[in-house]
Amino acid sequence: MLSALGASVCYGTATVLQAVAARAAVEPDAGASRSGVDTALFVRAVRQWRYLLGLVLDGAGFVLQIVALRLIPIYAVGAALAASLAVTAVLATRVLAVRLSRTEWAAVAVVCAGLAMLGLASGPEGGTPAPPWLEWALLGTAVAVLLGGAAAGRLPGRPRALVLGGCAGLGFGVPEVAVRLLDRPSVADPALYALLLGGAAAFLLLTSAFAHGSVTTATAGMVLAETIAPAVVGVVWLGDRTREGLAWLAVLGFAVSVAGALALARFGELPAAATPPRSTGSPPGGRGGG
Repeated sequence: MLSALGASVCYGTATVLQAVAARAAVEPDAGASRSGVDTALFVRAVRQWRYLLGLVLDGAGFVLQIVALRLIPIYAVGAALAASLAVTAVLATRVLAVRLSRTEWAAVAVVCAGLAMLGLASGPEGGTPAPPWLEWALLGTAVAVLLGGAAAGRLPGRPRALVLGGCAGLGFGVPEVAVRLLDRPSVADPALYALLLGGAAAFLLLTSAFAHGSVTTATAGMVLAETIAPAVVGVVWLGDRTREGLAWLAVLGFAVSVAGALALARFGELPAAATPPRSTGSPPGGRGGG
């Protein structure tokens, strides 16, 4: 659980850096990309030190995430990663001079309370052998994420950000499950390619979502997809369980953590703070981790 929380800190910090860099990488007179997979935007963003530092933190977070996934259930790791929103919100008050409302601070406390419940209730990782088809299903999901993100680029405004965020969340969820299937990785293992493709597609889609839509909306879709889908796979097919008699506490903790994360995604002020000065709009309303 400590490894999962460490990953959350890394991802939450990286989000602040990457959101600022992605917004700054949008050319002033360039229209929205016709595809959610905006590789030109990614190339511009990755030239900035903030984005590069964010990638380094993402790498460190992924290593900690792998450690956690080998020791505790996927649902506990997913909820801890969703807590990166709380890290993002708190860090934004220091780095971006964002003022959090009482609702936002309450959401941070709710996330922490939910994680405490999960820490008490979660058992060891499941030991049920994965069905043979699951690795190929993961690879198919990674391909679908990339294609779905490309199609989402043609959607307008808020739906575009929501679908891009949801596809990115599924992409980030693929490695969570793949890590559990890769006891002895080999070049003939579909789960290995699913891990690489899913993670790469998620990075591209989330960068486009940050730059061309509401970071808040994209984050909401990402949190739901990244936490719920892998958790279901872990419980149904990989044998993830709770401590004896504490299933109710695990369910409550998972729900509370995700609800708090969604509250932060909606009410956080990171999008407005991260927008370049040339942009104008309504007062800030409400990122996310990954």
